[in-house]
Order: sequence, then C-alpha cells, then structure tokens
Amino acid sequence: GALYSRKFTIDGEQISLQVQDTPFVSLEDDTDSICCQEQINRSIYWADGFVFVYSITDYESYRVIRPLHQHIRKIHPNANIPLLLMANKGDLLRARQVSSKEGLQLAGELGGIYYEVSARENCEGVHEAFQQLCQEVSRMIGSCNGEKRRGLHLVRPKSPNMQDLKRRLKQALTSKGKSATTL
Repeated sequence: GALYSRKFTIDGEQISLQVQDTPFVSLEDDTDSICCQEQINRSIYWADGFVFVYSITDYESYRVIRPLHQHIRKIHPNANIPLLLMANKGDLLRARQVSSKEGLQLAGELGGIYYEVSARENCEGVHEAFQQLCQEVSRMIGSCNGEKRRGLHLVRPKSPNMQDLKRRLKQALTSKGKSATTL
C-alpha cells in the first residue's frame, strides 16, 4: 500500500495528513473473517482515524467493511477512533449493488460518518469527507491534553539517525581494514 502525505489547514491549524492505502484486504473464503498483511496491521495500530471505502457497484467491497472494522477493534479494543464510511462510484447508479440505506445503516452501526461520493465526477465530495474526518481526529487528539493517545503502551519507533548510521558503518569498515592489515 502507498503512503500519501498532505498538509492543509483546518480551523486555522496546520494539519499533516498521512493516508496509508491498505490494499489486499479480503474475506477468507465464505467466512466473515479477513485476511490482511502484517503491514496493514502496523498501519491500523498507529492510525488516528479510519476511512472505509467501498464501491456501490460491488457488494463484495461492502461486505469486507464489517469484518475489517472488527479486526481493527481487536487491535484497538477500547479506543474511540473516528471513522468515515465512504461509498464511491455514486455516478454509476444503474450498476448499484449497495443501497444508500445499507451504507447509512452500516455507518450508524460502526459509529462513523457516511458519505456517498463520486471520486470521478466530483472530488469536492471526497475532499469534504476527508476534511470532516480530520476535524474529528483533531478534536480527539486535542481532548487527550498531551497524554498518551488511546492508552498506547508502546512508544512509536524513532527513525534512525542517518549520520550516526554512516559513522558506525565507517567505523566498522575501518576497523576491519586495520585488523586485516595487522594479521
């Protein structure tokens, strides 16, 4: 999955948004459990909000939402993480397999915001949906008052200092060269 980053302003505050696309989530055979890669689990663990997207023309894409939400709940059992349920391809009404009523019902069940959009014909609807989710996430993070978010017990891993890594590599190579010449 690709990682997309954008900066924009909400309510006068600059927000840095990172969207981790999580493809390859599917239902296992004819069960209601999902199959996903470990990379997706890592993305789920660190997320501040979730966007569930399905196509109104593909009932199977709708079916995977509930088990994916249950999977997220296993990773975040006590968290109140904002979520957005986005029904895409709203311009293909003749090929509709999932009704708006079903989408609204699922969003209510999951405790999320519902948007039906056409990314192809009206990107403003997508923008508005993401902006709404970002406002919810911002409120949730702001209400933590600097405490650990959602009670996470692990510290986020720090990215390595490249200068330190280069220095260590150079030392290792230099010491190997010296020991080889002294033998």
